Amino acid sequence: MSAEATDDLIADLLDGKHRALARTITKIENRAPGYRDLVSELHAHTGGADVIGITGSPGAGKSTLVDKLAATYREQGLTVGVIAIDPASPYTGGAVLGDRIRMASNVGDMDVFFRSMSARGTLGGLSTATTDAVKALDAFGKDKVIIETVGAGQNEVDIVRTADTVAVLVPPGSGDDVQMLKAGILEIADLLVVNKADLEGADRTVSELREMLQLRDGESTTGAGHHGVGGAAARDATAEPSEDGDDSEQWDPPILETVADRGEGVGTLIDALDDHRAYLDASGEIEAKARTRYAEEIRTLVREDTRELLAEEIEARGGLNADVDAVLARETDPYAVAEEIVAPLEDCVRGRRDT
Repeated sequence: MSAEATDDLIADLLDGKHRALARTITKIENRAPGYRDLVSELHAHTGGADVIGITGSPGAGKSTLVDKLAATYREQGLTVGVIAIDPASPYTGGAVLGDRIRMASNVGDMDVFFRSMSARGTLGGLSTATTDAVKALDAFGKDKVIIETVGAGQNEVDIVRTADTVAVLVPPGSGDDVQMLKAGILEIADLLVVNKADLEGADRTVSELREMLQLRDGESTTGAGHHGVGGAAARDATAEPSEDGDDSEQWDPPILETVADRGEGVGTLIDALDDHRAYLDASGEIEAKARTRYAEEIRTLVREDTRELLAEEIEARGGLNADVDAVLARETDPYAVAEEIVAPLEDCVRGRRDT
């Protein structure tokens, strides 16, 4: 892609042309030549979108809730971008469920941009391409960017590095889901949402979640994170602010109930999402989250670039067959081979550092 074509594509995207946005995200997802230049140019135009992550176990109703969230935001006059992360095909690397109909309430609304993307095998269900696509939607001017993750259990934690606010959905009456939360995903939740709250077992699930939060906070001896870990009592969506006015110093995940297919509780959920964003702004944590996010993004890109550079070095050496033969013959070992391959890169890096 020529520099002129890149400039034209960026200009069209910044001018609000959805075709340019779609083309940009396609280039990002396919890692097409020139995609890095695109993302680099767009970065200066980001920082205006509120990024929301919706995660939870399969069957919790994430897609339906995202649909209703987008529709409600549109009623408020806000523009929305949705990235739905699907499992990666083992054959093509593309999204397995990418052709499913998920945004029925928003079909034909150009101010709701929906894109299904592949998880590409990453543990948390997110890839570097997702982060870059969020930047494209942000630069385009979307007010709200919603990321719906594939729902891969306790590995579904990468979302916290990309979203400003994370809502974890839990279906009612499922002990397995609550156990999953205990296994670690609870720690990423800024909001806990019991969806399908009209089903039997919803009240019990809410009680279990509240007990889990209280137990977690009670066991913590030091403050950590923005969930108020360190003795803060968990509260539900109807809890009153503390009388001492310390609510601004911590964030306790509210527990909300929704019936997404009927739109019930969606307004309350949006209010809670807005409250968390206001908390991030007031506490200054939004900047801290951004610093952490960019640091992790840089590390990820360095790892990717280094991996590609080493793959190029291995190919230049004629592959690994001779090295494997030597290892099999016990003439060397894998550590020694790896050290030999990395040595040129190591010498170059340390040489530049010492000059």
